[in-house]
Amino acid sequence: MTMNFLNPVTTQTWANGRHLVRCVKIIQETWDVRTFCFMAEQPILFFFKPGQFVTLELEINGEQVMRSYTISSSPSVPYSFSITVKRIPGGKVSNWLHDNFQVNDELAVHGPVGNFNAIDYPADKLLLLSGGVGITPLMSIARWFFDTNAAVDIEFVHSARTPKDVIFHRELEHIFSRIPDFRLHIVCERGDDLGEAWSGFRGFLNQPMLELMAPDFMEREIFCCGPEPYMNAVKSLLRSNGFDMSRYHDESFGATPAQVQEDVLELAEQAESEAEDLEVTDMLGVEFALTGKSVRIHPGDTVHNAAAKLGLHIPKACGMGICGTCKVTLLEGEVDMEHNGGITDEDEAAGEILSCCSKPRGNVVVEF
Repeated sequence: MTMNFLNPVTTQTWANGRHLVRCVKIIQETWDVRTFCFMAEQPILFFFKPGQFVTLELEINGEQVMRSYTISSSPSVPYSFSITVKRIPGGKVSNWLHDNFQVNDELAVHGPVGNFNAIDYPADKLLLLSGGVGITPLMSIARWFFDTNAAVDIEFVHSARTPKDVIFHRELEHIFSRIPDFRLHIVCERGDDLGEAWSGFRGFLNQPMLELMAPDFMEREIFCCGPEPYMNAVKSLLRSNGFDMSRYHDESFGATPAQVQEDVLELAEQAESEAEDLEVTDMLGVEFALTGKSVRIHPGDTVHNAAAKLGLHIPKACGMGICGTCKVTLLEGEVDMEHNGGITDEDEAAGEILSCCSKPRGNVVVEF
């Protein structure tokens, strides 16, 4: 063990702004819904308020496009975050992400922002109401309370078109099977007519259903997300019962908010200007000797990021220089390595480096 092991973990904390992230996993949730998981090359603590959203900065067919998506993961898993995207017929961004975006692809993300969250409105009893892909911010909230063993009483009511459209179904059942004060209710608009067995609630959410599922709904803090007609129906139901609407919170899926859009454009232009100011000669070459591949990277990029740009997979478990999984041999050149105990002095003397936290000082050659 070296003294480096005792150093604080070299991380940054996520703050609202522009960050480059890389896709590390894609999960097919349902037939038309995918979850995209992201991490930063240099570790960032992605802390946010469960329920908040980010804005993706994309280039589609030569056009800059921005789109906001709620974070579906929980800040209790701090070194990554996920968005969950439903393929929308004719949807420019959702279809492009499903058809083109792959593991190891990078993009710029802005955020996190948003007033819809469970932190700013603390309550002992919650009612989470979601329709379709509107489940994403409520899933973040449910995961947060589950992971933190919060003493909260939750009724979660989710509406989907059919049983095969229930997003996160198995995980929801797992979560709600382990905590008595968490109760799950799923409503499917259609079931048997499609040849799919369904023994739960059918049709559209209405007051008799809600009274069966959450008879004390008038006493709960309510968080709602889904299509506009769904949320309008929920608000109408609550108002007709005299519900205190200051305890009702909703999030709608619409265009990126104007203020967020302005901030994104300003930061994107700033990043583009900085990139133009960086001469090609200022970039650094990283060569991987065994594969014969090489790439030029910006100063400050890591060896691991260079490999990812070439589609080379250097195994990595922690991403912050603790586990030692990403160790490779440096054949030529020098790097700045800020690790946290994942490599011994003997390994360093033998030319070993941890690719996740090694930034080339100049051109380098790596044995990989």
